[in-house]
Amino acid sequence: MTHGTSPEKLATGIAWSVVCSLCPFFGVTTGLNAAVALWRKLNQPLMQALNYTLSPVHLIMILVYVRTGEWIWNATQDHFSLVDMFRSFKELSFGDFLNKFAWAGLHAFTAWALTAPLLFAIAYFPARAALRRLAHLLPPEKDVAS
Repeated sequence: MTHGTSPEKLATGIAWSVVCSLCPFFGVTTGLNAAVALWRKLNQPLMQALNYTLSPVHLIMILVYVRTGEWIWNATQDHFSLVDMFRSFKELSFGDFLNKFAWAGLHAFTAWALTAPLLFAIAYFPARAALRRLAHLLPPEKDVAS
């Protein structure tokens, strides 16, 4: 799983996975992680494992992103509620649900998109440093072709 993978490439996968896993929409993080892993030729199992590990953080960050987006957009009229969203998702048609929560989605997406580069850096640099340290502790790989 790690053969031929550098600490930088693994750290890149970790950072991309953090960004994708915190996308503020339900049901898109697995596909987003898979698409980015394919596009950037990153470690798919690592990214999906991190995605599932970050699920509780993802739920918390949805509300954080909505509130931050409301602040960015100076939206004071409607306040988003997770309880209301879950209830509405079960009770409303998909179109009615989108109509009711479209602005909350736009607010959350705006905040996520603006913070994505910071999230990437916060995940990448410590992961790269730790993985470089770990790589120096491991014995060198033997070439199986020889």
